Amino acid sequence: MLVACAVVCAASAGCGAADPSAFPTSGRIDYQLGGSYDPADRVDLVTRDSTATPLSGAYSICYVNGFQTQPGDADRWSPDLFVRDAAGEPVTDPNWPDEFVLDPSTPEKRGQILDVIGGVIDGCRATGFDAVEIDNLDTYTRFPEMIDRQAALDLAGSYAERAHRAGLAIGQKNSADDAEYLQQTIGFDFATSEECVFFDECASYADVYGDQVIDVEYTDALRGSVDDVCASPNRITMTVVRDRNLEAAGDPDYFYRAC
Repeated sequence: MLVACAVVCAASAGCGAADPSAFPTSGRIDYQLGGSYDPADRVDLVTRDSTATPLSGAYSICYVNGFQTQPGDADRWSPDLFVRDAAGEPVTDPNWPDEFVLDPSTPEKRGQILDVIGGVIDGCRATGFDAVEIDNLDTYTRFPEMIDRQAALDLAGSYAERAHRAGLAIGQKNSADDAEYLQQTIGFDFATSEECVFFDECASYADVYGDQVIDVEYTDALRGSVDDVCASPNRITMTVVRDRNLEAAGDPDYFYRAC
């Protein structure tokens, strides 16, 4: 029996893992997907790419591209896992043409996708992150003729199970219409919104997740000025305004302000 338990434990990233922790609901936040850097002032919460390391002293969220390949990363994937158009060609994101859209249509394909992304999630835990943020769930809304909504949500459920087993909180990125299902049915812990002030949808997240919501607004699409955004009574408490490409500090296009 002891040997059997040891085998099960070795196969599970969650053996001995602590329960996921909620992120702080006050303080300064940063969103550093374009490049990691040491903030000039103390930051209490930060999101960084899965290839980066956590920020010491801050609750650190690990960005995971759960429904598309990462740029330059297509070779690690089986071509059978890419969504195909009517001509049989792999589909890419029009805004990120080096990101191939993943196909969650069958349990077998979802299992193969999880083999790859699950390893990324486990790596986030091993590196010391506190949570993962899953991006591009909305592929089923952008490619509705090719991706089934429930299949995408089933894959999201597998990610939530894997993250929780590793002791990580898991957050949805965007997809406001799915917030209630993701939180209540699947068990997602928080949400990251992009531009919920601009699109007037902050309440869609806050009504479901309460204070466990992050919002990123961008300087090229603001309702008024940065001051206006930060003064908005409808904004999320943990809001940050960044440049669109999320450049690292020191870049000429870098902009950062935590509300």
